[in-house]
Amino acid sequence: MDKLLEARAEIDAVDREMAALFCRRMDAVRAVAAYKMEHGMPVLDAAREEQVVQKNLALLGEKRALYGAYYEDLLRREMALSRAMQRRMLGADTVAYQGVEGAFSHIALKRLFPHSAAKSLPTWADVFEEVSRGDAAYGVLPFENSSAGDVSEVLDLCFAHSELYVWDVYDLPVRQNLLGVAGARLSDVRTVLSHQQALWQCAPFLKRLGAATAAVANTAAAAKQVAEKGDASVAAIASRETAQLYGLSVLAEDVNESAANTTRFIVIAKQRRAAGDRFSLLFTVDHRAGALARIMRIIGEEGFNLESIKSRPMPGRQWEYYFYAEVVGDVSEQGARALLEQLEAACRTVRVLGVYRRGSCEG
Repeated sequence: MDKLLEARAEIDAVDREMAALFCRRMDAVRAVAAYKMEHGMPVLDAAREEQVVQKNLALLGEKRALYGAYYEDLLRREMALSRAMQRRMLGADTVAYQGVEGAFSHIALKRLFPHSAAKSLPTWADVFEEVSRGDAAYGVLPFENSSAGDVSEVLDLCFAHSELYVWDVYDLPVRQNLLGVAGARLSDVRTVLSHQQALWQCAPFLKRLGAATAAVANTAAAAKQVAEKGDASVAAIASRETAQLYGLSVLAEDVNESAANTTRFIVIAKQRRAAGDRFSLLFTVDHRAGALARIMRIIGEEGFNLESIKSRPMPGRQWEYYFYAEVVGDVSEQGARALLEQLEAACRTVRVLGVYRRGSCEG
């Protein structure tokens, strides 16, 4: 027991030192923010951040093998806090999302950017425009669901906005619940409101319930409408957090078809990360036999794992398509640069849409 007390005392002593060092570091961050404000510089310097991470990991020496992964996580979270403070000081701490408070996009935003101001907008297109104009530093949008598939409109907006990049991805476990007004019973429900994706995710449950469905802008908007109607026959599919927000009761829990129901969100920004363990591409090829197969062959022959590939109709070009691909690898390494050179020669157009670390959740 003495050894446990000794170890805890050592941790307490280190924590006191870390608290003082944290304040010292944040004081320096404030000075950096003041300089950037004076010189009109952006908060994010992705290349500099990557250099700092690698430089500090090297300081671990022989203990890097034991502690490196944990220390890297600490460094990246520390820099995310630094960016949050700089954005606040520069008045650039706004993050945009589509929907209303309590929507899954809002939940994802608050987990990714807990210190930033959330700005609600009516449509996904509005979120892209807000970030493009610089009125929001980031935008958080649903990209695909493990049960219902792609959010195609968001992918199309990524293709249309060549000035924006995917800065991060975040997988949010989604637990859908049937929400009703206080005193309502499951047997009272005749109509269910929710976003179309949520209705798809819960289709087997809704079929058993035998209720009519109506799609609305998002899950939180559905809950808000149910609260405003005060009608026991109308329910919403949304999160438990949303039920608390709008004073609704949970009539049925976990009504989504898959227990592993997850929605992947993307974070869009005007700048691109310097490095990561994944990168995504948008490309087009000539409309001829074998063109797409050649691209896939190049990726495989260069030693990269093609983790995902999707096709979407090209705007204004009947029966032609653009492609989205997610590749495992670090775009900053020589092998990835060589791959991109080959793709540029083989594709009609190719663009790196995003660079990120899967599961990094960095704000």
